[in-house]
Amino acid sequence: MRIVYFGTPQFAVPSLEAFLQHPDVEVVAVVTQPDKRRGRGSKVLPSPVKAIATAAHLPVWQPRRIKKDQTTLTALRDLAADAFVVVAYGQILSPEILAMPRLGCINGHGSLLPAYRGAAPIQWCLYHGESETGITTMCMDAGMDTGPMLLKRTLPVGLLDTAQDLAVALAALTAPLLIETLQLLEAGTLTPTPQPDAQATYAPLIQKSDFQLDWSRSAIALHNQVRGFYPNCVTQFRGHDLKVLATVPLGAEQRSQLPPPVASRE
Repeated sequence: MRIVYFGTPQFAVPSLEAFLQHPDVEVVAVVTQPDKRRGRGSKVLPSPVKAIATAAHLPVWQPRRIKKDQTTLTALRDLAADAFVVVAYGQILSPEILAMPRLGCINGHGSLLPAYRGAAPIQWCLYHGESETGITTMCMDAGMDTGPMLLKRTLPVGLLDTAQDLAVALAALTAPLLIETLQLLEAGTLTPTPQPDAQATYAPLIQKSDFQLDWSRSAIALHNQVRGFYPNCVTQFRGHDLKVLATVPLGAEQRSQLPPPVASRE
């Protein structure tokens, strides 16, 4: 099966690596966001997905606006890929692109759809104190994460899990689930299921104001905010911003969910 892989952040790396290692999948090209300034020193660096693709000697395209980039659109059409696989790419695909591959455009989304449609499902899931989340594969359509669902895998959420922890765990789930999805679609044994729109919730882009801690909120609400927007939550102390990286809720109900202490070997 010939695929084009669309992805940008570290979350999308395990799935690309899994496809590169799979004997029945040929990654013919990778589409990712343009290089940007990252980290200390603000050096212009490639996305994590581009770094993997370049090391594998794959063609890499980085259009600033893929819907308007005729060179990329022509190249995608000429590849005649069986599927486009999308994991945290970061741009909306046009109906023209969605119609190109034989099996369609398949997305791995970091929530149990229709819950947490949108750009930041992992962060808002933690913010709202969910005890379970997961991955949904779906057929993409013109809406924002509104396409018919294919397969799901669930994952329990620990009380101390941060957005970083959850992203690593969910990325590991996404890779095999996407491969299974494509295999079943190719075999014609997987029927897409429409999403129940009435049950939909949303995970919008995170704003700078979301990082500000309001100490009038409950302890568990503050804890969920800190771990959901890790490592960016801030408060003010003596006239300066103070970053809060970790909290532990101490109510009786929350203590029962904490992992047992590590026994000392001394």
